[in-house]
Amino acid sequence: MKNQIKLRVNGLDYEVYVKSNAILVDVLRDELGLTGTNKGCGTGECGACTIIMNGNAVNSCLVLATDADGAEIITIEGLARDGKLDALQQAFVDEGAVQCGFCIPGMILVAKDFLNKTPHPTEEDFQTAISGNLCRCTGYVKIVKAIKKVSESE
Repeated sequence: MKNQIKLRVNGLDYEVYVKSNAILVDVLRDELGLTGTNKGCGTGECGACTIIMNGNAVNSCLVLATDADGAEIITIEGLARDGKLDALQQAFVDEGAVQCGFCIPGMILVAKDFLNKTPHPTEEDFQTAISGNLCRCTGYVKIVKAIKKVSESE
């Protein structure tokens, strides 16, 4: 048996039918075609599946789709506006913080949430903000530099 859920994703309304054990990352990727949300560990350890749900960064692999019924969700595909990258997306490109790209969508969304909630971050705040997101390519230096660049321009 499937349950109907309603989601508002990147400003668009969706109604989908999901199994009671479906996880949100799978619904976003498989049902809505939003493949920028990556499925990594499946246990909430890597952060590749990070989205912003109801104003908070969450690991979508840990959210049952039925628990997201009525939620407002932003994925990496929802940040760009009118063909122009969000400031964080552009900073990641400019600072060379996008090697393989697998962790980057989640990293950008956790950084977006962080910057929305932390008006005057310290150096330590940047490290703490991304501590739940793993990157095996860049070593975090360029990622922190990109986030810091955006925080200083706001």
